[in-house]
Amino acid sequence: MSDQENQTSRFARDMAANAEKMFKATQLIANTRDEDVAIGTTPKHLVMRRDKVELFHYEPMAEATAKTPVLLAYGLIGRYTMADLQPDRSLVRSLLSKGLDLWLIDWGQPGRTERWLKIDDYVDDYIDAAVDRIAQETGHDKITLLGICEGGVFTTCYAALRPEKVKNLVITITPIDFHADVKDKAAHHGFLNLWTRSLDPDDIDKLVDTYGVLPGEFMSSVFSMMTPMRSLTKYNVDLIDIVDDDAKFMNFLRMEKWLADRPHHPGGAAKQWLKDLYQENRLVEGSFELSGRRVDLKSITAPVLNVFALDDHIIPPDCSRALGAKIGSTDYTEIPLPGGHVGLFVSSKSQGKLSQSIADWLVARDANPGSES
Repeated sequence: MSDQENQTSRFARDMAANAEKMFKATQLIANTRDEDVAIGTTPKHLVMRRDKVELFHYEPMAEATAKTPVLLAYGLIGRYTMADLQPDRSLVRSLLSKGLDLWLIDWGQPGRTERWLKIDDYVDDYIDAAVDRIAQETGHDKITLLGICEGGVFTTCYAALRPEKVKNLVITITPIDFHADVKDKAAHHGFLNLWTRSLDPDDIDKLVDTYGVLPGEFMSSVFSMMTPMRSLTKYNVDLIDIVDDDAKFMNFLRMEKWLADRPHHPGGAAKQWLKDLYQENRLVEGSFELSGRRVDLKSITAPVLNVFALDDHIIPPDCSRALGAKIGSTDYTEIPLPGGHVGLFVSSKSQGKLSQSIADWLVARDANPGSES
């Protein structure tokens, strides 16, 4: 048989094998029930509800190592379930297993009725009410805030405006300087920053005013366009590669379920997020105001842990690093970890390092109250 005939034969076998795998993937997806792909399953109970916002307390999983309660706040653009995707890749479970007292603020599913809500409401009302309730339930007059992405911006603002209520501040993959991407040498970093700055402010107003929100479907399309080839190939190339591995197949489906659960962003807060922060960079420049008060980062006096991903194409590392030079606290720690924006939480390599770094840092400060500035 000639070389050309051999190549043709191999090509035909590969095509047949791939077709068989695609058929198998179709059957697997058809036979998979929604409950089989459950995410955010770590046991917790509802403590308080305020409008659509809920405060939960996670059930302890180990003897307490740090007594100060920790409030976890995710952003409005995604759902907190990223931090609790599945039992073996869950920041929530990992922190609980290390003896932390963990609480969660869930923003719910905003709609047109939340069109007037601003970041002011989320920081000065919802987070403040949650902090007060946790203090009431636990007897602690200060708590630790753990913010993720946009939630990290909220908790940073809260720590600046209410320093008397914050024991520690931990932020992860959080933008502080929204224009620092210009210093990033990685060509694939900062696309979201560039795209947002390119928008006409009037067009942002028209989009938000039309829907009452920044639609979740719209933001999903924006994130998909940031990695176009992966978005195009994940349902064929990626799926073919993992269809024979049950664990990887279920991991894939859980991630897709999280991606599909993109909530709408309340209108007023969306305008602040896109215009005041992404376009005008008011937070790092000291001109961002909430409820008539300027958010002065120098007012943050609690110990701060800033964790970011070195290959984060959504929040470039320099956007997060900027916090250290702006705060008033003398106890500041930076931990750069390998991985990307989502991989930091779901990758088996980085996820363990993330939880261990946070737990070790908090336990050390719980044992040494004198570390507060």
